[in-house]
Amino acid sequence: MSNALSRGIRVTVKCKYLPDRSSPAQKQFVFAYTVRITNEGTETAQLRSRHWIITDANNKVNEVRGEGVVGAQPVLRAGQYFEYTSFCAIETPRGTMHGTYQMVTDTGERFDASIAPFDLALPHSLN
Repeated sequence: MSNALSRGIRVTVKCKYLPDRSSPAQKQFVFAYTVRITNEGTETAQLRSRHWIITDANNKVNEVRGEGVVGAQPVLRAGQYFEYTSFCAIETPRGTMHGTYQMVTDTGERFDASIAPFDLALPHSLN
């Protein structure tokens, strides 16, 4: 599990391999990751955009940038959280992901909430 705290915003990520959506023969390994973004601080913040860096075992890097997450730009008041699940596919059975969420406070101040690195990996029984 990945866990990072930036200016009161905690981001945790859990990841799992999806064998039913993967096709190893075609070098497609699909992983689901569930992200929980919790406002442990005192100021309200809105998630505006995301930046992911996905690296496979061949050191092939794919950067993903976009507005919000899963079609939302959640506003998190103190004590609130937002959780979502998304997917990614890589060409190798192992890889990593990390990144940032670009946040903005009620006063218009912008900051990055870190997403600590986490592994994309098949369960040991499938390696």
